[in-house]
Amino acid sequence: MTVPRREPLSHRSAAAMPQRDEGKKPPVETAPEQRWKLQVFYLCFYGFMTQIRPGESFITPYLLGPDKNFTRVEVTNEITPVLTYSYMAVLVPIFLLTDYLRYKPVLVLQSLSHISIWLLLVLGTSVLAMQLMEFFYGVTMAARIAYSSYIFSLVAPSRYQRMASYSRSSVLLGVFTSSVLGQLCVTLGSVSFLTLNYVSLGFVTFGLLLTLFLERPKRSLFFNRTDAACTGAAPTELDKMASGDKMDSGDKTDGGKVMGGWRQAVLCRMLREVCTLAKQSRLQLWSFWWIFNSAGYYLVLYYVQILWNDIYPARDNRRVYNGGVDAASTLLGAIASFAAGYVKIRWALWSALVIGLVTAIQAGLLLLMNTTGNIWLCYTAYVLFRGSYQFLVPIAIFQIATSLSKELCALVFGVNTFFGTVLKTVITIIVADKRGLGLSVHPQFYVYFGYFSLLALVYLLMAVVVVVRHSRRAQPPELIPIEGQAQEKSPEAATVQA
Repeated sequence: MTVPRREPLSHRSAAAMPQRDEGKKPPVETAPEQRWKLQVFYLCFYGFMTQIRPGESFITPYLLGPDKNFTRVEVTNEITPVLTYSYMAVLVPIFLLTDYLRYKPVLVLQSLSHISIWLLLVLGTSVLAMQLMEFFYGVTMAARIAYSSYIFSLVAPSRYQRMASYSRSSVLLGVFTSSVLGQLCVTLGSVSFLTLNYVSLGFVTFGLLLTLFLERPKRSLFFNRTDAACTGAAPTELDKMASGDKMDSGDKTDGGKVMGGWRQAVLCRMLREVCTLAKQSRLQLWSFWWIFNSAGYYLVLYYVQILWNDIYPARDNRRVYNGGVDAASTLLGAIASFAAGYVKIRWALWSALVIGLVTAIQAGLLLLMNTTGNIWLCYTAYVLFRGSYQFLVPIAIFQIATSLSKELCALVFGVNTFFGTVLKTVITIIVADKRGLGLSVHPQFYVYFGYFSLLALVYLLMAVVVVVRHSRRAQPPELIPIEGQAQEKSPEAATVQA
């Protein structure tokens, strides 16, 4: 969710004002520039620091180890599924509240949820306490939208792409630093998992203090646009819809009623527009990938630490390398995302084939992870699995967003994420939850292997259909008449040839 920045009046009226002394730049022009730069720097620093949770990579061995002593069945079929359920339950409310409350309150909620997670990890002793911990974990995941969209309320639309890279890089750097720090503490410092959780609790508490000093934006994307007409930015999709709705309801004198009617009309019209855009083949393909592949991807992430513990139940904490694996996968994911920006092919023709091949590779990696008894081979397969997914993420974002306004883009990604979460919840209920099949971790990964194999087959079949249709549309060069010959031939001759 992005919002154009309010430009100073001096920028808009520079052409109409007399020429000033070029040697002295007015303070009114320099102050806003310095202000937003400081705000962006602080927000990126905040994004980095809130990712420093060195105990996060070791939560599963901590729960299965002597500190908590939960059984693998309890962790697999009773505790972990709550994360999926809570994420689905709070996703839509937090998505709307993020915009309505203008970001900062949701970031405070996220920080409080992080503190609740680590307090429960340190003090909780029952399955119910760990389920509550997973609930707060789902809240923090849903609240990530607040940080990713907050930065766009600080800058002009021309700077959106660069600011997005800054904020994303700060988060990835924080995750990488956190994973490396946790691994160094465990392997070299012989720090216990409990102590590491106390350290994480200290960092997330510091993150809450940083959140309190964030400035609350005055406007947001959907619900707080009363000053849109006063900005120097070009009108957005919502601004155009709003102006049309205000003209249609010009006979109303109650400003509140007009604004309320505008909100309802605009949201309904944008949802209808999304339904219309859903007929585009490119949008259908990449939205299908976003929904189905992301559901399987996150299920693998949720349960992979349990798989590692089953393959290599280390008695010595110094031989648990979860932090190093998370650091390596984060680094490879960042490199893959960067490299994806330089891939130049005819995506309209080859998208389905690329997706199908990558998904087939992911299916093979899942089979390798599940069947090998070598923990290092399992680690390597997991790193490649995450890297292959992160390679397609920026491509999907570009392919979906390239023909949409930023408001429609936000709605499309929100709808795709919601349906992906619903699918993930259904799979969890059937496969992992004790009220469903209640499968252990190895049978679960066979299910995920079959899931990705089926998706790969569907994508490859779609690729064959696209290529066949394209070849049929392409007219052979020898059948294209030369312009000069076509003009010399008479209609009778053309009829005879036909």
